[in-house]
Amino acid sequence: MNGISSDVIRGYNDTMILYLLWDHPSYGYEISKQIKSLSQEKYVIKETTLYSAFTRMEKNGYVESFNDDTENGRRRTYYRITESGRAYYLDKCAEWTLTKEVVERFIKEGNDSGNN
Repeated sequence: MNGISSDVIRGYNDTMILYLLWDHPSYGYEISKQIKSLSQEKYVIKETTLYSAFTRMEKNGYVESFNDDTENGRRRTYYRITESGRAYYLDKCAEWTLTKEVVERFIKEGNDSGNN
């Protein structure tokens, strides 16, 4: 296996992004690098997936964007989590705990395949 299927993780892209925005604002490229690093390169978020998540979450009021100038004078769009986004993140964490509990009931561990 070479990594995580985007189909499997799609519902949790928002959770990962909000986690990274919890303590401070950030921008798309930095968030994608952090996801790749924290997942030990098992998941690389596509740029289109990342920016559609930003658009959706901004529309839903979970993040807000703002522009700032970089050290070299270029404009960069940053995102910050809102209070609504914090509540949504906590809901998604609870949902994950439940999802993991249910799915784990259907996972065969080690070599006991077919022995249940």
